Amino acid sequence: MDTGKVLHYLKKIKPYNIQKGFRYLKHYGPKEFWVRFCERMEPEEVPYGPWFEKHRPTESELEKQRSRNWKETPVFSIVVPAYRTPVLFLEQMIESVRSQTYPFWELCIANASPDDAQMASVFERYTNMDQRIHVKNLHENLGIAENTNEAFSMASGTFVGLLDHDDLLAPQALYRMREMLEKKNADIFYTDEDKVTTDLSEHFQPHFKPDFNLDLLRSNNYITHFFVVKTDLVRKVGGFRREYDGAQDYDFIFRCVEQAEKICHIPEILYHWRTHKESTSDNPVSKMYAFEAGKRAIEGNLERCGVQAVVSHTKDLGFYQVEYPVQGSPLVSVLIPNKDQKESLKKCLESVFEKTTYQNYEIIIIENNSIEQETFQYYRELEKRSNVKVVTWKEGFNYSSINNFGEQEAAGDYLLFLNNDVEVINPCWMEEMLGNCQRPEVGIVGAKLYYPDDTIQHAGTIIGIGGIAGHAFLNMPRSRTGYLHKASIQMDLSAVTAACMMMKRSVFEQIGGFEEKLTVAFNDVDLCLRTVQAGYLVVYNPKVELYHYESKSRGSEDNEEKVRRFQSEIEFMRTRWITILKEGDPNYNKNLTLSKWNYSLRA
Repeated sequence: MDTGKVLHYLKKIKPYNIQKGFRYLKHYGPKEFWVRFCERMEPEEVPYGPWFEKHRPTESELEKQRSRNWKETPVFSIVVPAYRTPVLFLEQMIESVRSQTYPFWELCIANASPDDAQMASVFERYTNMDQRIHVKNLHENLGIAENTNEAFSMASGTFVGLLDHDDLLAPQALYRMREMLEKKNADIFYTDEDKVTTDLSEHFQPHFKPDFNLDLLRSNNYITHFFVVKTDLVRKVGGFRREYDGAQDYDFIFRCVEQAEKICHIPEILYHWRTHKESTSDNPVSKMYAFEAGKRAIEGNLERCGVQAVVSHTKDLGFYQVEYPVQGSPLVSVLIPNKDQKESLKKCLESVFEKTTYQNYEIIIIENNSIEQETFQYYRELEKRSNVKVVTWKEGFNYSSINNFGEQEAAGDYLLFLNNDVEVINPCWMEEMLGNCQRPEVGIVGAKLYYPDDTIQHAGTIIGIGGIAGHAFLNMPRSRTGYLHKASIQMDLSAVTAACMMMKRSVFEQIGGFEEKLTVAFNDVDLCLRTVQAGYLVVYNPKVELYHYESKSRGSEDNEEKVRRFQSEIEFMRTRWITILKEGDPNYNKNLTLSKWNYSLRA
């Protein structure tokens, strides 16, 4: 990086962040710290501050919301544990609730600082001013979990919403909840959020979330704020647990979603998380106990779900890796279509043979109209191996038909679709895929692929990017982790690439395999979408790493026939998947761009 850029970044650092920077340097080490620092300091393509101002409702819109007549008026109980809250923060929090355009709410505050005269004065003033505000003075500070439970006990509404004592709700927050409740009778609602400076002068670091995403939740408490749940469900799961203090909300969210019938995400910034030097959100390395509690919260979820898995911290605190050990040693059938390109195929297979630690696999080379004698000579060498066979597809190139044909020759219960132009990096790649794929709810597992120059070729596929679908974080340096580390954490997606993709054979057969009308493009996307439609998860696992030399065997879209075929496949996808293309990828967010691959804001 040049000196000019360094100086540019340094000028952007606020004084209190220098100490924070030293803490991060100690945690990450110089190399990884510098990568994260540069990634964090890069200018936003669409600056969030102006974007936020542009997209927040106008006063006339808010007034229209206030004047709406509702046939039914369920009450939202906003619960707040308060302890040594600065008076200004406390007043601003209360005012953000009083400003709600949906008026049917109650604010339930458990005050763990009854001896604080300034806080008492604020509470007295507001309870006299607004009968919807209730304050319960606790005899002592019971800790965040038990203080919150005291606030829960005050709730009489249909729903309970969690609000920290120094944070803020957007004025339309409860209105959006009530509005969505008419469309979807959900047990749980959650929203997007951002951070706001202590003096409320700047909104920054927006968190635009996907719809409910089990594997993302097991990687990070992405739901956090604003979390609203039916009061009956709160009673059922038992509120917060003090042994999870520091991650009490993470544990609570897990127990709620385990019991919920319907979970609804509202893709709008409705919660503002105030950051200051003492705040965990702005000083994460200061509270390691919280991240240990988060790890235990994930482990608790896995145990209650009857799932064997190992949870570990990542370098990015608050983000976790869940590894699902392989059960038994089922046969994996690796299907590799091939036309000539002997050296590419050889490089691919040698990486599989030499690096793969999982032993029980077979390789099926699906030969398709090769003409070079060295290719057939290599096939003969390969067939000397007991776990390799070559089968021949005699018709023209049709990726879907070729793989459907190869599946008929396979003996395994798990199919691993693999391009002939990939190279294995991680020796445990097959175990990582198989352990995930054995989970009953999972249909497909995808990988993280790099170009030879160590930039990302695939970190999951987003529906709608580029018109139909595109790869997330395309061309981003391998060393970077992307928006909220999404390039480097396990999560559920709508699609992954079949350049390296494992699938339950039973699911493949259930949905009828690849769509043979899609000869080249989008066949993997279509297969994934039909898998999701059938009720299974598609999991992106970034620990499965390979190089991808991409499409060497079939050439580019360089003639009229290929262009015409590509356009017909686009039209097929638009017709079959019109709903998701119109409504947006549920594993993405409608506020993010569809014209680029980096999770930047939609202008």
